[in-house]
Amino acid sequence: MDQYLLSITIIGAATTLMAWMPGFSKKTGISYSLLYVIAGVLLYLAVPQYLPDPLPDDNENLTLHLTELIVIISLMGTGIKIDRAFSFKSWSAPLKLIGITMLFCIAAAAVMGYYFLGLGIASATLLGAALAPTDPVLASDVQVGPPNDKEMSEVKFTLTSEAGLNDGVSFPFTWLAISIGLLLAGTKVSFVEWFAFDVLYRIAAGVVMGFLCGKAIGFILFRLSGQSGVVSTRDGFLAIAVTLLVYGLTEFACGYGFISVFICSITLRHYEKDHRYHQELHSFTDQIERLLLSLLMILFGGAIASGILKPITLPMFLFSAVFLLLIRPLSGRLALSKSNMSPKEKWAVGFFGIKGLGSIFYLSFAFSKFNFEYKDELWAIVSLTILLSIIIHGLSATTVMKKFKKTDQMQ
Repeated sequence: MDQYLLSITIIGAATTLMAWMPGFSKKTGISYSLLYVIAGVLLYLAVPQYLPDPLPDDNENLTLHLTELIVIISLMGTGIKIDRAFSFKSWSAPLKLIGITMLFCIAAAAVMGYYFLGLGIASATLLGAALAPTDPVLASDVQVGPPNDKEMSEVKFTLTSEAGLNDGVSFPFTWLAISIGLLLAGTKVSFVEWFAFDVLYRIAAGVVMGFLCGKAIGFILFRLSGQSGVVSTRDGFLAIAVTLLVYGLTEFACGYGFISVFICSITLRHYEKDHRYHQELHSFTDQIERLLLSLLMILFGGAIASGILKPITLPMFLFSAVFLLLIRPLSGRLALSKSNMSPKEKWAVGFFGIKGLGSIFYLSFAFSKFNFEYKDELWAIVSLTILLSIIIHGLSATTVMKKFKKTDQMQ
């Protein structure tokens, strides 16, 4: 059997079916991510010898850059569909989730990893940094709709904006884990420098670069294009081009590209808020994101079939379950204790701390910078947590969000 022909046939089938998957998920209440993972498991159990190696540890650069690509595309699409303009008051709920819930999840996972799982302190810190942020890629079922959507949901807005913000804000803690590892290996490390550069400067650079780029691109698209036909365009692919440009420029400036892309998308979205072109930009990013997601979920299923979960022990399983079902929901509920949402809404936000491809990126990135101990165990724990999240959240998100939609409409 020709491996190339089989691969392009599978890619064609997977991406063709993706055209109907969002509608299928709405009717059945089953996330299409779960279906693609199952498909990946079955394919790699049936004909593994004819398919590419799916294990991330065997394809470090490919894993790193594919997950990086889908996350930044997802961040651009996430920002474009948020109708609410930024202010500290109106965005207080997601900011609380970043400042309280995410930090608590990092600390709790690190402590459990060190004391309960027996990981080294650097590996335990990396585990917390990788698992704490919610994932913008796999969270489409709990996010707001396209630009200027009429549905109003505080739960969806909070989960959408949280997913957009925390992927970049958690990055300093990945660098913290790397710094701890280097220190224990005998390399001179300054934690003051880590805080000044990796926390303060890189976050600030990401915010500033994203804002400036968003303003500049908005000016070109909505002001200058009306004055000159030369720069007039309504091509949807520009959203992807802008994503790559802003991400690259910010990384060259040593800022966090994840933050920059999201801030850029929010700034661009509100330059001419009611313009129909935002729908075109969002539609294109959504389509590209879903195409990549279908392939990456098949590979993730293939990794499961190929043994990425072999190191899993009962304590590791308990860790993943406790993290998803206790630590995240309780810390989310605590962060929102004084918000105006109803108790049910607060618990829903806390519960849907979806884990996904962002966690795989953080592991891949950290492993590219330092040779961590317990590498196989970290891959297994993070993969198991993502799998459980896909199953638990993938089977409940659509149903739960429909109930909140009915409540919002009644109000």
